[in-house]
Amino acid sequence: MIEARFYKKIEDGCVRCFLCAHRCKILNNRKGICGVRENLNGRLYTHTYGKVISRAVDPIEKKPLFHFYPASMAYSIATPGCNFRCLHCQNYQISQVSKTGLDFTCPETTPEEIVADAIKTRCSSIAYTYTEPTIFMEYAYDTARLADAKGIKNVFVTNGYMTKEALKTIKPYLHGVNADLKSFNDKFYRRVCGARLAPVLDSIRLMKDMGIWVEITTLIIPTMNDKDEELLSIARWIKETDPSTPWHISAFYPVYKLSNLSGTPLSTVERARRIGLDEGLKYVYTGNMPGNSGENTYCHSCGKLLIERTGFYVMKNHIKDSKCPCCKSSIDGIGL
Repeated sequence: MIEARFYKKIEDGCVRCFLCAHRCKILNNRKGICGVRENLNGRLYTHTYGKVISRAVDPIEKKPLFHFYPASMAYSIATPGCNFRCLHCQNYQISQVSKTGLDFTCPETTPEEIVADAIKTRCSSIAYTYTEPTIFMEYAYDTARLADAKGIKNVFVTNGYMTKEALKTIKPYLHGVNADLKSFNDKFYRRVCGARLAPVLDSIRLMKDMGIWVEITTLIIPTMNDKDEELLSIARWIKETDPSTPWHISAFYPVYKLSNLSGTPLSTVERARRIGLDEGLKYVYTGNMPGNSGENTYCHSCGKLLIERTGFYVMKNHIKDSKCPCCKSSIDGIGL
């Protein structure tokens, strides 16, 4: 346990955390919404530093990042906890454990050890993922800074609820992001995630303005965010922000507190992809449906197949010098 960053002392022994958009006012001997940052006698501490609860070597495509060093491997880590309470969280066993009493018996790993492991496993990047990296920002920052010095890239897989102050701090060492845009309805965010929509949109715009490579994922949940009007609103917002931002559309599978719902039909995911393409987005992908043509990358200009994928693996990459070999159009991304 170390003293947290991104907070200030306020009245009566309380502190104000400004790491994420909740900006919790935390009373003495209490924790914030994330459950992993605690006020002890007017000083805020983080319980997550070095507490690696999950790690793996993944294809970067699993994040998913399709336009960021394709076919490379990412050393992926997570600590317990989250600042959301998504009813459909697929990693609820580790993200929501703090809500019921956090178990800190998971092994402690230094940033130096993480970077050494990434080098040993020949990973091109370190991905802060599985849970929300914002809530272990101090640990992510120290690790990312060391990784960057070794030529290793850093990526966040995030719900996008970090503050401007946090983003400005991590920005020099953060190279890629996949941000969830779970819905375009604030009521959905409040009811399903325990958060708000506007801060997510603000942080995605800010990341783009900062020059961080951003891709967006939307999980389509039947009866909750699968209407054409909402999908069209998301597509239009992405286009207005930057039409070259890849949009990943994933199918929902019944899990956690939404296990009563049906899974997302393939036809719904394909319809959403068509909405995005018709609206003018350059790259729209169908996620977690191996073998579907929507997981491939096509030239936005001439339609040529550029990157052929099966699941999370690249089978063929025809891009040359970040250009389509057929019409020579530039293909957006990093390390293509």
